[in-house]
Amino acid sequence: MEIRFETALLDRSFSTLEECNQECPKAFPEIVRSDHVSCIHTRTFQHVPELYKQSCGNGYYVICNPTGAERIVVLDKDAADLLEHFRFPTSLATLHLEEEAFRQASAVITLFYRMGFLQNAAQAPATSMQENSQTLNAWLHVTNACNLRCDYCYIDKTSKSMTDDTAKRAVDAIFRSAIKHHFKTVHLRYAGGEASLQSESVIALHDYALTLALQHNIDLRASILSNGVFLAQRTIDRLKDRNIGVMISLDGVGSYHDRQRPFVNGRGSFRFVDRTITQLLAKKLVPHISVTVSLRNLEGLPELIGYILERDMPFSLNYYRDNDCSTHIHDLQFTDELMIDAMRSVFALIERNLPQRSLLGSLIDKADLQHPHSRTCGVGHNYLVVDQKGGIAKCHADIKRTITTIATDDPLLVIRNDRQGVQGYTVNEKEGCRSCEWRYWCTGGCPLLTYRATGRSDIKSPNCNIYTHGSLIFRDIK
Repeated sequence: MEIRFETALLDRSFSTLEECNQECPKAFPEIVRSDHVSCIHTRTFQHVPELYKQSCGNGYYVICNPTGAERIVVLDKDAADLLEHFRFPTSLATLHLEEEAFRQASAVITLFYRMGFLQNAAQAPATSMQENSQTLNAWLHVTNACNLRCDYCYIDKTSKSMTDDTAKRAVDAIFRSAIKHHFKTVHLRYAGGEASLQSESVIALHDYALTLALQHNIDLRASILSNGVFLAQRTIDRLKDRNIGVMISLDGVGSYHDRQRPFVNGRGSFRFVDRTITQLLAKKLVPHISVTVSLRNLEGLPELIGYILERDMPFSLNYYRDNDCSTHIHDLQFTDELMIDAMRSVFALIERNLPQRSLLGSLIDKADLQHPHSRTCGVGHNYLVVDQKGGIAKCHADIKRTITTIATDDPLLVIRNDRQGVQGYTVNEKEGCRSCEWRYWCTGGCPLLTYRATGRSDIKSPNCNIYTHGSLIFRDIK
């Protein structure tokens, strides 16, 4: 039997059960849990209700549990046939195997159980979802100014920036809520506009936040979101010294990027962003690449992913969302069919250039295939967005609609209690999602996009057809 585990995509293989038994606990210690499976030969096991199985050619099958397990596994026919015996409640003893086959099958069934593919038929299945996040995420809109004019941007640009006093009061308010709600971690995202235009203020603000984090024994994480046009070497060094992550917006190579992200004067910005990425990598500060996918850059998407993979950078794909500033620009809007075709091309390229890192959190907009979860994002739950004036909104893409201010004693409580506008429902509260086998991976998509398109937050995403074609991963990447 052969069992192949996902590490990058699907690239860790054990050709024998002996090798699997020896190496699996070392490679994947998280699946070897403390719950010892005793009396394996007499226990009755059954598939978890939504176990997913699909042929991927040459006698191999992809197996995963979209509602519980974190691993995607490829099995050969013998291993898949053994798993198939447990479609209905079955014990190993009823299979009447020879001694050696029984010993091997016992090891494999134990592994399947620990990975969440099988459940004790007499018990309800356990879930591995973490419903209560330990992190409070906060978006700090440090400036409304920007040196680019991206057509899809939702911000009306001005020269206004967050004052030092407002910035400190914003951080105070974030930590007040973190303390009241017992969060263990605060993650600050310094954004805009173009946050790097206020790099000195960002560094000073982060140092202030560090003092609060130490004072209250809260872990502090941070990242700066930048268009990547220019980051001074001194700024890069200071970001690295403080362990502040960098997210760079990059929508294509050459003209594909330039047509979406030009300077104020209309000139393209790709060569400047490319230079900044090179500088960051030289300093071993690997940026996360944020890609906004629209009709304009669909054709260039495979080339961009090739650029990203060649430099071994993490990335995320974000499908263009209509907003008040861009709704009149029709050549940004894509159809399901065009997006699905483009993603097929991307998956084919990735198949030929598998990286060492896992891409299961990067392949589909707003979907995370690395682990099951019930919310797409922290909107209305564990997320605060502070504008340059100190107003607090639910979502950065809806920053004009402020709910409260930094003067509030507990702004997160106000956000959670607000019942106007977009709501942060769990996927099991969304119509059209509750019975979907992939619901704990895409969680119904962007709640703001759904609200703007339908006037509701408790319904599946308009991009649902694209998300459900995430199964292309299993067909196209073997």
